[in-house]
Amino acid sequence: MIELHDIHVTFNPGTPLENHVLKGIDLTIDEGEFVTVIGGNGAGKSTLLNVLAGEIIAQPGRVLIGGRDVTRLPAFRRADLVARVYQDPLAGTCGTLTLEENMALAFARGRRRRLGRALDGALRRRLRDNLARLGLGLEDRLHDSIGLLSGGQRQAVSLLMAALQPMEILLLDEHTAALDPRIASFVLELSADIIREQRLTALMVTHSMRQALDVGHRTIMMDQGEVAFDVRGEERAGLDVPDLLKLFERARGGQVDDDSLLLG
Repeated sequence: MIELHDIHVTFNPGTPLENHVLKGIDLTIDEGEFVTVIGGNGAGKSTLLNVLAGEIIAQPGRVLIGGRDVTRLPAFRRADLVARVYQDPLAGTCGTLTLEENMALAFARGRRRRLGRALDGALRRRLRDNLARLGLGLEDRLHDSIGLLSGGQRQAVSLLMAALQPMEILLLDEHTAALDPRIASFVLELSADIIREQRLTALMVTHSMRQALDVGHRTIMMDQGEVAFDVRGEERAGLDVPDLLKLFERARGGQVDDDSLLLG
């Protein structure tokens, strides 16, 4: 379970560039719930994920994961609780290391990382088995530099890496936005499979309202640092993209012409 209590984030406080990005977010996400998050540029979506990951410390506010208060813990102290996949396929992997070296480091997440000790025969078999599920032939390329993979292949591997160790939360930060539609669909389906199989609590930021309705159990729309609306269950199941646009228009008190305004 995730509990966010009165979360505020202000960049450059006390200066002419002060920007109050999150404005008192109160949110509870049940264990095993898959939540999609949408909103316009500057709505605070990625900042919300940064607060959960420990990349940004809320001031003020409290963050609890599985009942544990992690508010003041930096990202490396939350590595056993939170995994993240970024928009840029290059961000979650090291291009100078091989495929198996990247995955071995991910396997050691939250522990002291030593490649030589980590890469034994049992782990190599496990890595091959994980890669084989992709159906991309990557299980036969363990010794190739990960920099040789396409963006879609690398993003799929990033997802597998995130899921190699037990965790409480998976954060997906527009992780299909840089991919072509066919590969994006593949990565999105893989994400849903991993979340379901491991019974993860997950938040997925997306620029696509279609995606936001097609996967997960619940959709949150953010606007100007606040939750504009929050839908789930039968209410969400009956919505289509035009319905989301109308809800957003109602919440922000102005017209939204199309989906493009929700990019970012």
